[in-house]
Amino acid sequence: MESSQPERPINLMRGWPAASVLPTDLLTKASATVLSDSSVSTPALEYGPDAGYLPLRKSMSKWLSRHFNVEEDINRICITGGASQSIANILISYADSLVTKGFWVVAPCYHLVCPIFEDAGFAGRLRGVREDEHGIDPVELEAEIQRLERSERNAPDQPPSKDVPGRKLYRHIIYVVSTSSNPSGKTLPLERRTALVNLARKYDALLISDDVYDFLQWPLSRSSPLDWTPEMRLPRLADIDRELGVEGFGNAVSNGSFSKIAAPGMRTGWIEASPAFSKGMSMQGSTKSGGAPSQFSAAVLSVMVQDGSLEKHVNEVIRPQLRDRHLSLITAIQQYIPQARISASSYAGADVFGGFFVWFTVNIGLSTQLVAQAALKEGNLVIGSGGIFAVSGDKSGPRFDDKIRLCFAWEPVDSLIEGVKRLANLLDRMERNKELYQKTYTQSMGQDWVTANK
Repeated sequence: MESSQPERPINLMRGWPAASVLPTDLLTKASATVLSDSSVSTPALEYGPDAGYLPLRKSMSKWLSRHFNVEEDINRICITGGASQSIANILISYADSLVTKGFWVVAPCYHLVCPIFEDAGFAGRLRGVREDEHGIDPVELEAEIQRLERSERNAPDQPPSKDVPGRKLYRHIIYVVSTSSNPSGKTLPLERRTALVNLARKYDALLISDDVYDFLQWPLSRSSPLDWTPEMRLPRLADIDRELGVEGFGNAVSNGSFSKIAAPGMRTGWIEASPAFSKGMSMQGSTKSGGAPSQFSAAVLSVMVQDGSLEKHVNEVIRPQLRDRHLSLITAIQQYIPQARISASSYAGADVFGGFFVWFTVNIGLSTQLVAQAALKEGNLVIGSGGIFAVSGDKSGPRFDDKIRLCFAWEPVDSLIEGVKRLANLLDRMERNKELYQKTYTQSMGQDWVTANK
């Protein structure tokens, strides 16, 4: 074991965009545009309409319709306070502790989504559905749903615990990240997307798809132009639901955010779903009281979406940087941790990737939870151990104690490479001294550490 750690900390856990991709100049210009015209600034600084800032709804509808080749419909768009707040509000409006029987989460999962479900009153009821090489398997999910339905067959129906006028309560909630999933990076192929929507319709389920990485994909070759290929423009679950014909609320909602394509501090996002579903999102008591969330931020972002500067920034600044960082990290892992089992592509059979994370397997006979603790103490290195990406409360669900997640979006390339070197050296030491490391480090990791390094 090393007696001293490197002075320079490296954080390969933090899933934040680097400062170098934050559009500070664009935000400055857009803010000035909003504040310099009282006809714009006054409504931007007042309470907003319940469905959100109208110019942003219009401009996002245009951008999304062009990108995904769907018809424009602003009635499908509702502005939110970001993807996380949006999930909480979806659960307030469309799930109930007595009516909703199943809560299904892709496993491995985005680790901080579980507390959102738990805060909504569903602690201990989340069930993980393991990914295979193509992502979540609708056949396995249906088998689990049928098992639950059989156990509930003789249970009497209970009245809902709350009244939600203008909304509905679903029997099942299914959470996925359809494109470039966090942490695995996997993208669901079209046939699985269609199967999931049909399954949701069959079992009165709502598919919540975190679509926060849809605009952050790239070809794997450094020499390839950053053109959008068909594999990077797959229909969202909400698009498929729409194409199949929606009456009423539908069975899929696309949960979008500006956190990854603009700045997390703007605290603004959007949902796209059926007009009835989106209207229901705007009818919550907190929205009726406070007006649209992120009203001023939405006005600023609207300028950037309308004039095309945000899309240009995504394509000319964020995507090139992410590709460079991702390929640098993959190369370093292959060079310094050759025993790691890793998939470079998000979409099986296509040379594309997206998102912020690399997910791989190491087998040294010790839990990666121990590796993460040793990395912090001995290497001044923060990594994501696989165990924290298991679905919270699902005691019989999939475990990932041999997995590691590294983020390539936050640290610069030289730190990514140095971090992998430190990790490789540590893994070698730990494999040669298993008993010593097992005794030295406890197998507990506090939630404060996880939250602080999200």
